Amino acid sequence: MISDMVAVARIMNATLVIPQLDKRSFWQDSSTFADIFDEAHFISALQGDVHIVRELPKELEAAPRARKHFSSWASVNYYVEVAQLWKDYQVIHVPKSDSRLGNNNLPIDIQRLRCRALYQALRFSPPIESLGKKLVERLRSSGHYIALHLRYEKDMLSFTGCTYGLNDSEAEELKIMRENTNHWKLKNINSTEQRAGGNCPLTPKEVGIFLRALGYPPSTWIYIAAGEIFGGDTYLSDLRSRFPNLVFKDTLTTKEELEKFASHATQAAALDYIISVESDVFIPSHTGNMARSVEGHRRFIGHRKTINPDRKRLVELFDKIDRGELEEGPKLSSLVTELHKHRQGAPRKRYGSLPGAKGKDRLRTEESFYENPLPECICHSKRH
Repeated sequence: MISDMVAVARIMNATLVIPQLDKRSFWQDSSTFADIFDEAHFISALQGDVHIVRELPKELEAAPRARKHFSSWASVNYYVEVAQLWKDYQVIHVPKSDSRLGNNNLPIDIQRLRCRALYQALRFSPPIESLGKKLVERLRSSGHYIALHLRYEKDMLSFTGCTYGLNDSEAEELKIMRENTNHWKLKNINSTEQRAGGNCPLTPKEVGIFLRALGYPPSTWIYIAAGEIFGGDTYLSDLRSRFPNLVFKDTLTTKEELEKFASHATQAAALDYIISVESDVFIPSHTGNMARSVEGHRRFIGHRKTINPDRKRLVELFDKIDRGELEEGPKLSSLVTELHKHRQGAPRKRYGSLPGAKGKDRLRTEESFYENPLPECICHSKRH
């Protein structure tokens, strides 16, 4: 998270160089920070907290430099110790920025700085903001809408090893991709176990069943916030049969409006982010950085309705339907509604770690600060 690096720079009393974005991911996106965010606003909005420069000054290009992988979920004390590097180096290069700070037990001023960085300083670039607002207006012209973060994309299915409902050739295609992606550590994954554990994205068909069980009528407008759906219409057809008003970026825009973003997945995802934050209801089919960030943002600006599917319990119900032990109807609706009455974004404190978790697992299983920035940022959310 960029906002983590802002906080780390503050702790270490360092100047922050505008970060370079990952260009080696599945999407191979060449976008720069300035292509996605309003760089000038980011620098000025944080000038009272952290000194930020667009690039490393020329006089420091040949200066002694340390390449340091910061520890995950680290404390302030960790960075106070890391600051000893300044004795021998003038520049510290950090290859990764995600999850570099703990979720809890940080000073209140650092936590609130993370919120200022994320919700106030990080503003999308004018072209993205402009088109994003237009798309929200177009959706609202039809009434209320759901933003569905449908993570049924090739990279997600391959990474998680989830092949339920796919044919053999599709499953093999995902396996080959996983084997050929060096930075994905897990190669041999049991898809059945993944799904039973609630670790797989809901399929488009499952999402359709879920939404109908929650009581959403077929006339509901649903915006699909996602990249290319694996299998295309083959797997979307069941969801579309239940909800005909499915819309995507390319159905909301003209060809000319979208062409500047079409080859830049990160910029296209920024449009999804805007539309998702502003939606009447946000539903992620799987957890992930974007889903967590959208949920946290929606909490920050007034606890807007976000429904988090209980995937593990839902899979049990879907399997009963497949076995003919349960039908789509009132009983299913009652079960699904009861399961999700407390999973809709209402105000609550952040969850701690899972019982019995120790060491890094204890930190890893805590609810993300960006998923629920309360109570530290509650005073800001009240102002909104």
